[in-house]
Amino acid sequence: MRLLFYVYMDKTTIFEAQINNTMRHFYFFLIISIFCAFNIKAQTIKASDYPLLGAQVFIEPGQTEQETEQWFKTLHDNGMTICRIRMFESYMHKDNHWDFSLFDRAFRYAEKYNIKVLGTFFPLTDKTDIGGWKFPKDQAQLENFAEYIKQMSTHFKQYKSLYGWVLINEPGGGLKDNAFSQNMRKEWNLKHQESDFLKNGYPLLVDLQDEQFRNELTTWMLKWIANEVRKYDKNIHLHVNNHAIFTNIGEYNFSEWRPFLNSLGGSAHASWHFTMFPRQEYDIAMSADCELLYSGAGSLPWFMTEIQGGNNTFSGNCAMCPTKEEIAQWLWIIIGTEGKGGIFWSLNPRASGIESGEWALLDFQHQPTDRVSAIASVSHCLNNNKELFYTAKKIDPGISILYIRESLWTEKIITQGTPAATDGRKMCMENMLGYFKSLSECGITPNLKAFDEYDFSKPDYSGQTIILAHQLAVPSKYVPLLESFVSKGGKLIVDGLTGFYDENVHNQMLTGFPLKKLFGGSISEFNKIDNPHFYHLKGYKYEIPGLLWKGTIRREASLPLCNENNEPLPLATENHFGKGDVVWIPSLLGAGWSLGNYSLASWLALECETSSIPISFKHLNRDIIMKEMKAKDGIITITVNKSRETQIVDLQKNNQTLMPKILYADKGGSANATSITINPEESLVIHWK
Repeated sequence: MRLLFYVYMDKTTIFEAQINNTMRHFYFFLIISIFCAFNIKAQTIKASDYPLLGAQVFIEPGQTEQETEQWFKTLHDNGMTICRIRMFESYMHKDNHWDFSLFDRAFRYAEKYNIKVLGTFFPLTDKTDIGGWKFPKDQAQLENFAEYIKQMSTHFKQYKSLYGWVLINEPGGGLKDNAFSQNMRKEWNLKHQESDFLKNGYPLLVDLQDEQFRNELTTWMLKWIANEVRKYDKNIHLHVNNHAIFTNIGEYNFSEWRPFLNSLGGSAHASWHFTMFPRQEYDIAMSADCELLYSGAGSLPWFMTEIQGGNNTFSGNCAMCPTKEEIAQWLWIIIGTEGKGGIFWSLNPRASGIESGEWALLDFQHQPTDRVSAIASVSHCLNNNKELFYTAKKIDPGISILYIRESLWTEKIITQGTPAATDGRKMCMENMLGYFKSLSECGITPNLKAFDEYDFSKPDYSGQTIILAHQLAVPSKYVPLLESFVSKGGKLIVDGLTGFYDENVHNQMLTGFPLKKLFGGSISEFNKIDNPHFYHLKGYKYEIPGLLWKGTIRREASLPLCNENNEPLPLATENHFGKGDVVWIPSLLGAGWSLGNYSLASWLALECETSSIPISFKHLNRDIIMKEMKAKDGIITITVNKSRETQIVDLQKNNQTLMPKILYADKGGSANATSITINPEESLVIHWK
């Protein structure tokens, strides 16, 4: 057993075996990891904990005891049962002396008002460092961090209010060129030496090692922190919140985090993180963020660790204040993606420094705003139907949009420092999200997954669809998985420049296309197009716009799906492979959504197998989305209307006996057996049974 676990640890912690000075405690950590793996009680989010709704209580010197108590009372009085506290080392550790009194007071009041505390590790950093560092600068700082973790873990475990630790605030985007990273990279390189030439004889001129190192070092750092905590507390809940997920997703490998976490989380600040979306689509942005976290969590529970709670004045990428309706929408979207709750940043504003007076749910007199009332109303509904929601499971629609990490890395490398980075050619994420938007407004929420999070081990994929939307790089190891998926009855929809490169930034379309057998052909060339090209696909009466690139295909086994002007080379094909099919349209169809032409949505609804989805929209409904969950005795739908008008939405149901019971309608929406009526900015939650 120990030997087997050592092999597993070696696989998941790639740096540990050879680190010299920086990792001289490796063997001790390994022993701790083994002990934890076989002796820690399974941590989960119990039904009694649900729902985990709350807010950050920002603790800083100068606050009075009366204020502190008032904040925890406000949480309690408004249906919130959990808070985060940023555990500033700078406010506890002075001149080799630890003084915990400021934070002890907060933990005591948390106990008084029955509020769980999720403490966020925040080791000593510069006064102006708002988010905290993600990696130490050298060995000394790493060792100081270890001592800080010891102090936090041993001192605060005395409080029943301590629920868990956030390992580090918002990992991602914080790797700097310093002694620590240089030493780690030196040792990492010893295990990742590359040849100057590829197996096919071509030179290896550009590689993905910088991005792979960054990704794996992030995992290493989080695991190191978790192992430090486990020295002192075997049972405490461990959690982490990624951030800016649409930008930083390439740095994360959630499946590698699962062994040392008890839950996964994320930060979803609209003004910081949703800049790819107009405000009218923040519901879609939140939904996509949630889907990525749900998939990344795997069998672990997840909840949104940080949600924008109030106005940001000078911080953030754009100034905004969430409305009470948006607060409710975001919470219900999280719940509808099987999230166990959400924590807002923040309850009270910080008083000093950058971001002072911003982000809060309370006003400057510490009084609750209408945003607090919105949280209370959602909490009331969830608590009145606790078992229903706690046991409900997200419905798998059988449609999965997959992102390939190597594709995101490749796009970053080939565009970095060039006009392509900003002139509209960097489209991997935007094009993928166009497919997500299209299906979402049909009342179908597709899965969003990393390629390696998809289960390719099933014997049959009939009725299942995978979408590879402009995934520039397809590693060679993924080709047999895709072939197996399609041959077992799956449908693969491919667009854009998918497969242009392999995992070595090598143009495989030029030197032997490994997907030719599966796709039934290969690309002749891609032409840059300045204006949208409208595709007339066989069997579909509407034209679908494609942007930026128009590829032509040299067919072998495939059938033409789009021929124009009697040209010999088709613009789209369909290939029957085994029991399944591949539909290939080498243009950016997802990005075409931005033109206001929504034909992609109805084509996808026809092309994908959707009959197994219990409830969806009969037709596309712009600015309306619906999340769907399977309850023990029926179906839960959560619908959000971002349009400016009251909408009557006709439903497609595969069980006509299901009848609606309204659980939540903050604008007076209604439903009958065949449709729902939903008002502008409303969240409408229905139990169908």
